[in-house]
Amino acid sequence: MKEILRRLRRAYGRRTWKCWGRGVEVLVGTILSQNTSNKNSAAGYRILRRTFATWSKVMNADVNDVERAIRISGLSRQKAPRILAILRQIKSDRGKLDLQFLHDLDEQRAYEYLTNFKGVGPKTANCVLLFAFKKPVFPVDTHIHRIARRLKLIPPKATAEQAHELLKPMIPPADRYEMHVLLIAHGRKTCRAINPKCDECVLLDVCAYGRHKLTHNE
Repeated sequence: MKEILRRLRRAYGRRTWKCWGRGVEVLVGTILSQNTSNKNSAAGYRILRRTFATWSKVMNADVNDVERAIRISGLSRQKAPRILAILRQIKSDRGKLDLQFLHDLDEQRAYEYLTNFKGVGPKTANCVLLFAFKKPVFPVDTHIHRIARRLKLIPPKATAEQAHELLKPMIPPADRYEMHVLLIAHGRKTCRAINPKCDECVLLDVCAYGRHKLTHNE
């Protein structure tokens, strides 16, 4: 894994941890990113924040108005009621729309709190913990799941949920943020789901999938 990280750094540049926002912001943004492109989820988030000045106004809005605001993000009829339910539960639990208390919880307790919400699975919870609270977790999205299977880091039939538990111990805690964002960059640019650029891949010599694909194509 150290060698994979070294090569990804060389290809895409080093990445140091940065906070992507406060807990509620990152949670809602990550929900919007589920099953859609980064471009569409970002657009949905921008429209939502432009339409409603505060999270309280989102929470108190009609679900149809929220659905309309985030429609570009896809699956808006599912995501809108989930976001409203989560915001209302946070307010009920904490007395305010704020998740910063998670910073003081240990990783497991913070994870359990987030995954208690409907629509928040391992990837979404881990993204919040990594990007908002700098906890050394390792979210697995579709890009990382695909790359890990191609590199045979995980079994070919391992689910994304299983991949979280399998990959995390392989990566030193201090490297998890950088490994996460670099693998996503690699998945978007090179190790794509369709027409991967195996001949340009910095990991080709350690990737049986890539070598087989190039040999087969030749």
